[in-house]
Amino acid sequence: MKTIMLVCSAGMSTSLLVTKMEKAAEAEGVDAKIFAVAEAEADKHIDEIDVLLLGPQVRFLEGSMKKKLEPKGIPVAVINSVDYGMMKGDNVLKQALELIK
Repeated sequence: MKTIMLVCSAGMSTSLLVTKMEKAAEAEGVDAKIFAVAEAEADKHIDEIDVLLLGPQVRFLEGSMKKKLEPKGIPVAVINSVDYGMMKGDNVLKQALELIK
């Protein structure tokens, strides 16, 4: 199972995206746990994830998160703003899975 964490400013705006990603994972037969948290909660979950995706509104966290997570082998990236805005769960899932490989 792949564990994907999305981080946004409050954890709310990504909840719909999580639902869309879960549907895409189910359709593609991907075993994944996908969840969203507010930036303040992110550090509590870093030992249980395979990849961290940042919402475009918190892209400023990319450098600090990469410093923390990449030494542990956990990739970090910012979600494409068009995919985020249009809630393209399939594209965001694909991005996460590419990073995990």
